[in-house]
Formats: sequence, structure tokens, C-alpha cells
Amino acid sequence: MNPNILPSNEAVLVGVIDPDLNTAATYTTGWINMGLFETIQAIIMAGALGTNATLDAKLEQATDSGGSGAKDISGKAITQLTQAGTDDSDKQAIINCRSDELDVNNGFSHVRLSMTVAVASSDSGAVVLGHHARYQPATDIASVAEVVS
Repeated sequence: MNPNILPSNEAVLVGVIDPDLNTAATYTTGWINMGLFETIQAIIMAGALGTNATLDAKLEQATDSGGSGAKDISGKAITQLTQAGTDDSDKQAIINCRSDELDVNNGFSHVRLSMTVAVASSDSGAVVLGHHARYQPATDIASVAEVVS
């Protein structure tokens, strides 16, 4: 381990769904070029879920940054978080994905996180971290205001 390497250089913010009181709708990050990272980690955060609300999240893949040919990545979806029954408010879920889990034989190279709030507005948000950058230094998305070393 090199103590001179900052954690913020090893895991960079590559996608975000802003935390907010989100209405029933689908929210997505931008498309992430997996040619730049070996792995990504999507962290989905449920705050206070509305009455009977549900929260789903999955990773999708595409052949370019415009989302061409978009389709789900097999096995890369969370178990639905719900407010009814076992209240999943204030819980998190994580989806890991390696670049070789994409349909690379058919030219799929980009990934995005898709999060769906259903039934009732709910506090929610998500971040996607890029790990093991193929080219150093990796950079965070433009919305990152500051990194303190």
C-alpha cells in the first residue's frame, strides 16, 4: 500500500442521482465509459420512503455515451426496497459491476444506474464510484465541487 495515494484517487465519483425528495419516476446517471475503469460500485440510498413507496435500482449497458442499444445488465438489480411491511426507509443497497460483465462481444462499453421510485414520493439518491482506473489520474464528474486532501 502506498500511503501517498489518496482514497479519492482510488475511487472517483463517476455518476450521481442527487439526493432529494424524488417523485414517482425513473432517475438515471449519465453513461459511464467502462473502458476507463475495471470496476464500478453503485450505492443506492433510501431515506424516508413515502407511504407504500417502492424503490428499485439496476445497471444498464449501452454501446456508446448516447445510450445506443440500451439494455439491462443481467443480475445487476437490487431487491426492491419498500415502505410497506418491512420498512426499508433509511437503508442502502450496493451493486458492483466489473467491465467484463458487460456484453462486450456485442460492443457494449457504457453503464448507467437507473433508479425508480414508485407509488409515492420518497427521499432517495445514489452515487456511482469508479474503481481501478485504467489511466491515472482518474477524475471525478464535473459536479464535484471540492476534494480536500
